[in-house]
Amino acid sequence: MPIKKYLLTGLLVWLPLAITIWVMLWLVNLLDAVFGGFLSGLAVVTPESAAPTLDKLRHVSGLGGILVVSVLLITGALVSNVAGRWWVTQWDKLFTNIPIVKSIYTSVKKVSDTLFSSNGNAFRTAMLIQYPRPGAWTIAFQTGTPSGEVADHVGSDMVSVYVPTTPNPTSGFFLMVPRADVIELKMSVDEALTYVISMGSVAPSVVPKSPSVG
Repeated sequence: MPIKKYLLTGLLVWLPLAITIWVMLWLVNLLDAVFGGFLSGLAVVTPESAAPTLDKLRHVSGLGGILVVSVLLITGALVSNVAGRWWVTQWDKLFTNIPIVKSIYTSVKKVSDTLFSSNGNAFRTAMLIQYPRPGAWTIAFQTGTPSGEVADHVGSDMVSVYVPTTPNPTSGFFLMVPRADVIELKMSVDEALTYVISMGSVAPSVVPKSPSVG
């Protein structure tokens, strides 16, 4: 029926925008709640004369998100020089000497440095691998190569990959497969993620083939 078709078409147009707005609002509300809790704690140790100002700040929507972005930008600018890197080093030494906190902080730092380092290879290449059995193909993302004791057992010509689940790519499987068994794709990581999340319904843009010579 035309009505059903129009409804589905309209839904496909508005659904991505609606979900995007919902996620952004949820994130803003979360940051505002965290900032509001910080202000509540600050009100306990500040003079009573500052209470009205703190109360006004608590009710400014989106202020928490603005402050978080500002702090990240300022921090990034400060640690870009020698003095800033020295303070980061002292910060690391402090947390790596606290029991319990040390294991958590060190693990998270290693993962974040690997994922977000501009010099790293993690999640910068989309690949095709055969999983969960030969003949069945899925998209994976390179996260590195095996090293240390693991490399001694599996060999050096291997690649570490992350296979995301669909439609939620934040969960998945970590595999080590022979480099000869993977096919590197020309599509970007964003296009590959879109392909995974859409369960294959949104195909990546086709890379034009180079004209043959001869």
